[in-house]
Amino acid sequence: MSAVLAVSLGCPCGIGPEVALGAAVLERRRVRAVLGGDPAVIEGVRAAAPGARLVAVADAAGCRALAPGSIGVWSAAARLPAPPRPGRPDAAAGAAQLAWIDAALDLVGAGACDALVTGPVSKAAIASSGVRGAARFRGHTEHIAARLGVPSVVMAFASPGLGRRKGRFATALVTTHLPLARVPRAVTRDKVAEATVALARLCRRLGVARPAIAVTGVNPHAGEDGLLGTEEARVVAPGIALARARLGRARLEVELAGPLGAETAYRLAHAGRFHGVVAMYHDQATIACKLAGFGELVNVTLGLPIVRTSVDHGTGYDLAGTGRASPDGMRAALRMAAELAAPRRRG
Repeated sequence: MSAVLAVSLGCPCGIGPEVALGAAVLERRRVRAVLGGDPAVIEGVRAAAPGARLVAVADAAGCRALAPGSIGVWSAAARLPAPPRPGRPDAAAGAAQLAWIDAALDLVGAGACDALVTGPVSKAAIASSGVRGAARFRGHTEHIAARLGVPSVVMAFASPGLGRRKGRFATALVTTHLPLARVPRAVTRDKVAEATVALARLCRRLGVARPAIAVTGVNPHAGEDGLLGTEEARVVAPGIALARARLGRARLEVELAGPLGAETAYRLAHAGRFHGVVAMYHDQATIACKLAGFGELVNVTLGLPIVRTSVDHGTGYDLAGTGRASPDGMRAALRMAAELAAPRRRG
C-alpha cells in the first residue's frame, strides 16, 4: 500500500492550505495524505483542487483505512474562530498553525501515519500568538526536535533525482536559524562531523552508492590559509577528520573534500562534481540552493526518529487567495517523504 503522510497546512493566511490540497490531489496515486488543519480552511481552497475526494478521519485506524485516491482531513484539528484573511496573519492564525504542526506530528508518533510533511508557517505569527511557549519558536526543525526530545538534529535540503541528473544535489547545515553573529561559536568539530555523516546517509538513502561531499569553510575563500579567519583549521578540518573516522567505522564509502570556499563548493555541486555540500550556516546554503532549484528542493530534518520533509518556500502571502500558487514544491516534499519512509514501512 502507498505511504500515509500527515500534512500540516502551514499558515492559513498563506498558500500552505492551497498547495497542500493541490499536491495531495496530484499525488493521490502515490501517497495517501491526511491533512492536519481546520476543515473549513480546506473547504475554502477546494476550488483550486477540483476532483478532491475528502474523507474525515478521527483516529489512527481511519488514517490507515484511507482508500487509494482519497485525501484524509483530520477532524480533531484546531479550528479558527473566523475565516482567515489572505496575507494577514493574526494571533489566532499563529496559534492554529502551531497546533496543526503538533497534531500532525502526534499522528506520526502514534503510528497512524508513516511520515510528516509540513506546510510553510510564519515564525513571527506563531511567536506572537500568545500560546504558552510559542515565543521561543524559531522554526519547524527546532520545534519538532524539542517535542520529540532529540538533542541535536540536522537541517538538510535535497533535490529530487539526486545522483541521477546533473545539477541535482543535497546540502546539510551545521547551524540553523541563528543570528549571524552567533554562528562562529556554534560551529564545532562535533557539529561539522554530525552534519557531514547525516548528509552522507541521506545521499545513500536517496540512491547514491558512494556520495561525494564537499564541506565549506566559515569564512570567505575558506579562510584563505588563515588570512581571513582560522575556523577552517581549528574547527572545520578536524570536524571533517572526525566525520571520516565515523563513516569508516560504519563502513560507508564516502568521498569528502574541504574545507572549500562556499562559492566553489556549490558551483562544483551544481556542475555535478559533488552529490552534497555541508554548509556552516543558513544563508550560505539556502541562497545557493534556491538559485539552483527553487520550488523543487525538499527540506529534510535528519536525526529524528521519524521522517519529516517540507517545502523549500515560505508562506507566499502575496499569492494567498489568488489560486495561482504552484503545488510543485509540496508535491516534491510528499514524494520524498514517501521514499524515505519506505524502508521503515518494509521494516
